[in-house]
Amino acid sequence: MKKIALALLMIGQIIMAAQIDSIEIKGIKVPLIFEQDARLPLVNTQIVFTNSGSITDTKKAGLAKFCAKILNEGTKKLGSNGFADKLESRAIHISASTGTETFVLETSSLKDEFANASKFLSQLLQDPNYSDSSLSKVQTMTIGSLSRKENDFDYVASNELKKLLFSNTPLAQPSSGTVQSVKSITLDDVKAFIKEHLVLSRAIVVVGGDANLAMVKKNIAKVLNTLPKGKSEPLEHFTANDKPKDSILKRDTKQAYIYFGSPYNMAVNDADYYKARVATFILGTGGFGSRLMEEIRVKRGLAYSAYAHVHVSKSSSYLTGYLQTKIETMDEAKKTVIQVISKFVKDGVTEDELDQTKKFLLGSEPLRVETMSQRLQRTFMDYYKGFPLNHSEQELKKIKKLKLKDLNAFIKKHTEILEQSFAIVTK
Repeated sequence: MKKIALALLMIGQIIMAAQIDSIEIKGIKVPLIFEQDARLPLVNTQIVFTNSGSITDTKKAGLAKFCAKILNEGTKKLGSNGFADKLESRAIHISASTGTETFVLETSSLKDEFANASKFLSQLLQDPNYSDSSLSKVQTMTIGSLSRKENDFDYVASNELKKLLFSNTPLAQPSSGTVQSVKSITLDDVKAFIKEHLVLSRAIVVVGGDANLAMVKKNIAKVLNTLPKGKSEPLEHFTANDKPKDSILKRDTKQAYIYFGSPYNMAVNDADYYKARVATFILGTGGFGSRLMEEIRVKRGLAYSAYAHVHVSKSSSYLTGYLQTKIETMDEAKKTVIQVISKFVKDGVTEDELDQTKKFLLGSEPLRVETMSQRLQRTFMDYYKGFPLNHSEQELKKIKKLKLKDLNAFIKKHTEILEQSFAIVTK
């Protein structure tokens, strides 16, 4: 335990090495999260645009992700291959990607190429490859990928569950879109999206590596200067359906794919989130030893694995889980999920379960922050959710001190997780 405590202390010091600053561009203060790490001569940069992910796909499903793929096609002047060759010759990587709530531009390079990486990113933002050929290429690749996923029954069941939980919202749509929606995307759609969302007022910069703050500000300012001011809009929050629904999809499958979910009444900055983290670990996140795994695999042999976890973000909060089972044991597996969750809410957990969970969460903490990328991601998420820099460290202390009666009182309060909806793919 002394070694673990010492490791946690050292990790806390590493995390505290991160700092929050800002870069003022065109009268807008863009937040900057920076951590210096000189162990390797590398620099990684992310420009994160908030309220710019798939949550904004209100007109055409998959547009945000499609725009990221267009930016990955290089500049119009050099083309996809020409731009890629320029980057490769200097060992620079530039990519665009999206999440539910964010759009991310990322660069990584050697320290000596940091200025060039920023220069190429500026060129990309000033001259995206808005061409019929890049549009056609991305459409063809995306439609091909979506067509292949029609036989990925985990993907099918997961999407169907989202429809049940978040009907008539952007969260009900697949983030990559549908074949029909992707076919309908035009260059004007892409241009409008990037013009609206890749703006200073939505940007947060995250930089880590072998660089100093002055160097970072100088180079990132050149990139940010290519962006318009734009405007930031509040992120809409969508509440999961609290009236249980079932959807059974018939496919040519040899197993049943069972996905389940419910509301989870918790705000993204809720002070009790650490209790949810512990509770859900015991219910279904913890693998072997978790309630779902114990009842479904060990005692009944209904599935190889069964998991559940809580998703809490600015745009939604819900519990979801999944398992695969034989066609003939589908109904029994579904009933078992309902029984396990009902008993969990009614009776809570045991002292031994709490102790084991504490040991795992505290003991495995070094593995979650061993790389700079992991530390920066954690610092960003704490900042994004409105927490102080040392929030993760404080959360671990709360977990360590958590009493059984307080955890069980928390679990019994969240009766909304009893309202389980099921999306099942079967034969």
